Amino acid sequence: MFPDKAVAEGLGQAAQLAEVQGRSLWKDARIRFFRNKAAVVALYMLVAICIFAFFGGWAAQHERDAIDFALSGPNAYKGVPSFATGHYFGTDADGRDLFARTVQGTRISLLVGIVGALIAVIVGTLYGAISGYFGGRTDGAMMRTVDILMSVPYMFVLILLLVIFGKSILMLFVGIGLISWLDMARIARGQTLTIKNKEFVEAAVAIGVRPMTIILRHIVPNLAGIVVVYSTLLIPGMIITESFISFLGLGVQEPNTSLGALISRGASQMQYGVIWQLAFPLFFFIVTLFAFFFVGDGLRDALDPKDR
Repeated sequence: MFPDKAVAEGLGQAAQLAEVQGRSLWKDARIRFFRNKAAVVALYMLVAICIFAFFGGWAAQHERDAIDFALSGPNAYKGVPSFATGHYFGTDADGRDLFARTVQGTRISLLVGIVGALIAVIVGTLYGAISGYFGGRTDGAMMRTVDILMSVPYMFVLILLLVIFGKSILMLFVGIGLISWLDMARIARGQTLTIKNKEFVEAAVAIGVRPMTIILRHIVPNLAGIVVVYSTLLIPGMIITESFISFLGLGVQEPNTSLGALISRGASQMQYGVIWQLAFPLFFFIVTLFAFFFVGDGLRDALDPKDR
């Protein structure tokens, strides 16, 4: 009886060991991520916000730039949220539907954050990988360039770009993305210094593979984990920057809008007791930021090799 029990326990342990050994890094990370309840809830919230931002316009009963003159100007306090009138979030100071404008504002803020982070990650990862792989004087010159650029006030450069080249969504994308790659370059360079001494990289060098091919096929894919984590933590910073620029009136221009612009307009109406014009955009702004932060923390914990 005891030998049979020992054999069963041995087979069970062997099956568990085989299962663990058969799991890939990404599968193992996915299992750990979905065990993090806060990250999973944040992921669902982020999906809901994206659905609202990209498909919420279908539920709007009014156009974002259509003015209801009976609810504008001195009568703005009458534009309270109401399903009877079709103004689910009420109206703004100009009598425009706040629901439709919040949908557009959330969509633009998300796009600015995602596109800006994508530009920063692509430029920063390639720059850092090239610097770390070649090393020597090339690495020194490239990193000193990064140090010099990081000493320049970030917000000053962004505002200067918008003033010189015009206030447009495209310039906002390019300006935020091309300035925010510096931290990503440092991170990618540090990881590359470790990866380039691995056996598979030395084998590729030994058989005569060109340096840029090694960087693109062997080093950059191995930076994917930290790049994904940094991207999710970079997007909230992008959204905050865009909101600040729009709050100053230098970002998205009328008739378009963003969460920062809506918050700015709503804050100016608080003195008249019009709360909803600030409450709804601010709610989506805060929830979006917290969702990205919790998802980023969850990915960081899931992809941390020390937790394997």
